[in-house]
Amino acid sequence: MLSVSLKSADEVLDTRVLPKQPTLAPYRAIVGLSGGDASDESGASDAVRPRGGVGFDYLLYARNTLIIVVLSVIGMVLASSIAAYGFARIEFPGRKLMFAVCLATMMIPFPVLMVPTYMVFNYLGWIGTFKPLWVPAWFGSAFNIFLLRQFFMGIPRELEESAMIDGASRWGCFWRVILPLSTPALSVVFLFHTLYVWNDLVGPLIYLSHQDQFTLALGLQFLQSRSGDTPWNQLMAAATLIVLPVIFLFLFAQRTFIRGIATTGLKG
Repeated sequence: MLSVSLKSADEVLDTRVLPKQPTLAPYRAIVGLSGGDASDESGASDAVRPRGGVGFDYLLYARNTLIIVVLSVIGMVLASSIAAYGFARIEFPGRKLMFAVCLATMMIPFPVLMVPTYMVFNYLGWIGTFKPLWVPAWFGSAFNIFLLRQFFMGIPRELEESAMIDGASRWGCFWRVILPLSTPALSVVFLFHTLYVWNDLVGPLIYLSHQDQFTLALGLQFLQSRSGDTPWNQLMAAATLIVLPVIFLFLFAQRTFIRGIATTGLKG
């Protein structure tokens, strides 16, 4: 992918791994920095240039994706951690049954929910907006609730009891004791959900109707599905630009992420 993205249009079908004359023209075309003669070098035509009618506007799609990712991840981390804390620490009638029902929802396939959720969002007037892509995250997810509950159960109760003796409320214990100690588990939820939203194609494909609302995944699919006039080096350049932020994010949080994987789920 990286090799093809550095090749000119004439070299794309060459079997050599390394390009003879590496060029950044495909990347300049994707991010909208092409000059007047960039189309000849990268193989782009006026019809596929970004900022045009049907082009790949990387900066716009990246902005749309970041908006959805930020809103969705914040909601997912908050909602899942609050629900997980309730299942792990608060005693109430039917707690085990409710937790079992919560876990059972993971067995419901997405195609079963696709039509009902679309009808609900259509009734609310959300079709054609970003809301169907981030609002559901504010209700948490069964997998993340399970993951965080297992981690919370491994935190000694004595820490919360000491905080309550000092006058902390239940919410204060959760916010000042549990969450600071749960950074590894929260980072796992953060990374998993970020990857899911960043790469999500089905959701934007169903709910977004205008090209200026496209996410990176949907924009890449649209670029690839055109009538064959998009050069492969531009497609690979777009794919590389989509993957790079995720790689950098993982490398940045690698130590915390691995520690979270190793320490989550040790206690039932």
